[in-house]
Amino acid sequence: METLPLLAPAAESDCCAPSGRAALSPSEAQARARILKALSDPNRLRLLSIVKAGDGGEACVCDLTEPLDLGQPTVSHHLKILVDAGLLHREKRGTWAYYSLVPGALEAASESITAL
Repeated sequence: METLPLLAPAAESDCCAPSGRAALSPSEAQARARILKALSDPNRLRLLSIVKAGDGGEACVCDLTEPLDLGQPTVSHHLKILVDAGLLHREKRGTWAYYSLVPGALEAASESITAL
């Protein structure tokens, strides 16, 4: 039977130097996770795309159910998640709600990922 040689313990100089960047705090991780969870659903991505492509960068809730082939309660649920994550802004006009992208929200989400 052949025995393997023992490796010498690594010296401190062999280890990598710390990056100097602080790790995410629990609250930062929670905030970033909320945005990533909101973006992780294909229907929500489509909603963002439809709103962004809409006239003036906004869309009425009445125009969002048909393209997704989902019921109004389901679309409203997805829109609420996007609003709560800070990606969409909701404005009530009469009986209808209009949605628009929060300026800079998608760029901030992208930066939060690349900054890890």
